[in-house]
Amino acid sequence: MSKTPKKKSAIREWADALLFAVIAASLIRWLLLEPFTIPTASMEKSLLVGDFLFVSKMHYGTRIPRTIIQMPLTHQKIWGTDIPSYSDAVQLPYYRLPGFTSIKRNDIVVFNYPDEHWHPTDLKTNYIKRAIAVPGDVLEIKDTQIFINGQASENPKEMQFSYDVLTSRQLNADFFDQFGINPDSYYPFSDNSGYLVFATQEMVDKLSANPAVASIKKRTSKAGQGDGNIFPDGAYHGWNKDHFGPLEIPSKGWTIDLDEDNFRKYAYTIEKFEGHKNVSIDANQLFIDGQKVTTYTFNQDYYFMMGDNRHDSLDSRFWGFVPEDHVVGKAWFLWLSLEKHKNFLNKIRWNRFFKSIN
Repeated sequence: MSKTPKKKSAIREWADALLFAVIAASLIRWLLLEPFTIPTASMEKSLLVGDFLFVSKMHYGTRIPRTIIQMPLTHQKIWGTDIPSYSDAVQLPYYRLPGFTSIKRNDIVVFNYPDEHWHPTDLKTNYIKRAIAVPGDVLEIKDTQIFINGQASENPKEMQFSYDVLTSRQLNADFFDQFGINPDSYYPFSDNSGYLVFATQEMVDKLSANPAVASIKKRTSKAGQGDGNIFPDGAYHGWNKDHFGPLEIPSKGWTIDLDEDNFRKYAYTIEKFEGHKNVSIDANQLFIDGQKVTTYTFNQDYYFMMGDNRHDSLDSRFWGFVPEDHVVGKAWFLWLSLEKHKNFLNKIRWNRFFKSIN
């Protein structure tokens, strides 16, 4: 005589359903798509603060997790706490499944912030920028215009810069709103003579025609005015955010002589991201496993990332190349967008629903 299967309790059924949902969501998040929110204005107006988007892991190939001891559906912390959600006691080698494309110039890419060395690679903070240059490219910036391999690069349609806007009177949020400029994109001067404004060329043209605006001037750094905050050594090279390079982007298998110029350009990248356990730098010389290195062959590809809001973006100009093993995925499409400066239904940017990202 067969036994009648024992019926699961309601609690057991709910627990099984929850476990299945967690496993399914974790697999989707790892293999296919991961949600992402735009937290800063570095990509305005191409991407807006309050945009919610999906990042495709499939396009460039899914990374196999390196930090395998981790609470599901978390990144660095347990939700609502400062308690780490992972242990880095076990770290797997880097491996990426095959994708169906590679990073192309001007792709918008989500990646782990390279300069955050206190977390494992796959749990560093996620950043989103545009891939301005790919492995093997020679990048140069002349008076804010990007050149790749000697040719002027195509500019994003809604690229922004910072401007000094002098006015004949004080202006309010409603004034700037009619030009699409939100309260996080303008700042009054202390003497009330005008405003620092982050804007597209189209916005600038419209502002210029308004009688309340006396003059508009783009804020740009001078050529040869080296900035010590610029990667790899802006003070030495005389580079700044608007005048930069030429700089070749490292590619896997590329061999360089470590003369003084290349040492200043690439030693930091070799030390931090090439996977060597015993690297030291002394008096402009590089040592790997105790041996002085005079030539070096790169182990992986690198990318140069910049925000479309060119004067309000902390990007590769400041902290360097993005290694291939830091790439999370391709920004694919928006599924929601909320304006933090509006109320109720006005918060929803209906025209951005399910908009593709390019």
